Amino acid sequence: MEKRRLGRSDLMVSPLCLGGNVFGWTADEATSFKVLDAYVDAGLNFIDTADVYSTWVPGHVGGESETIIGKWMKARGNRDKLVIATKVGSEMAPDRKGLSKSYIRSAVEASLQRLQTDHIDLYQSHRDDLETPQQETLGAYEELIRDGKVRAIGASNFTAARLKEALEISAELGLPRYESLQPKYNLHDRAEYEAELEPHCRQEDIGVIPYYGLASGFLTGKYRSEADFGKSVRGGRMTAYLDDRGRRILAALDAVAARKGAIPAQVALAWLMARPGLTAPIASATKVEQVQEIVKATSLQLDPADIAELDKASAYA
Repeated sequence: MEKRRLGRSDLMVSPLCLGGNVFGWTADEATSFKVLDAYVDAGLNFIDTADVYSTWVPGHVGGESETIIGKWMKARGNRDKLVIATKVGSEMAPDRKGLSKSYIRSAVEASLQRLQTDHIDLYQSHRDDLETPQQETLGAYEELIRDGKVRAIGASNFTAARLKEALEISAELGLPRYESLQPKYNLHDRAEYEAELEPHCRQEDIGVIPYYGLASGFLTGKYRSEADFGKSVRGGRMTAYLDDRGRRILAALDAVAARKGAIPAQVALAWLMARPGLTAPIASATKVEQVQEIVKATSLQLDPADIAELDKASAYA
């Protein structure tokens, strides 16, 4: 399996990242183990999670996803073969959020314990914290890297202006820099990333690992009308996608998929993987069959005509 360098770090990752948001939510522990097994058995190594997964589920307190991944790695003895990414900063409780030095120091220890590991490969600022100076946050990360608890750092959901500011602080003060950005980006959600973030990331060699690579499942093609919204717990989000532009995108995905002997989800992910400057889209799965389907996207080669057709259908004002 091809590996790609993440930013300027020494992390080499597969071109498709497995999202861990479903572990302990729509995939129980046993199912999660099977999904993780299928992913690594296919030769891939990049797994993304967060401490806050899955606080939105009644009765959950956060850390459920990390805990399952930690149990799985211990059971399989495969930690050294993986690149594990997790995040800090989203609200776990009213007094457990943000990117202050003190909170990062406590949060990383909790994540390490749940993951049953002594280091996190990619530790990401999940959401910007306007109340904490970026110098303080980057200084906290410097200590974690020096202590061997973190290998590289990344940002998630940052604006171009704030990412630029962070990179300038890192360069000026000799602090670790964000080597990756995790933005919302897919065939439907293009404008925000492409307008300002993409040029800056490419200029600064920032690895890009977009989430919602399949637009919460819309780009799989299973939501063709409002009657389909009940097919999953994420169906309620489809109202934002199922408009005239969304239908054009689905039609283009269908056409390219038919020519390639593929399915729409594979084409949507292959489009992302072919985007210059993009390292690895994140996609989640709740069944082994879904893993096997999305993994095939890593070997799907889109030609310029395919990409042009998808670009035209998904063009935004």
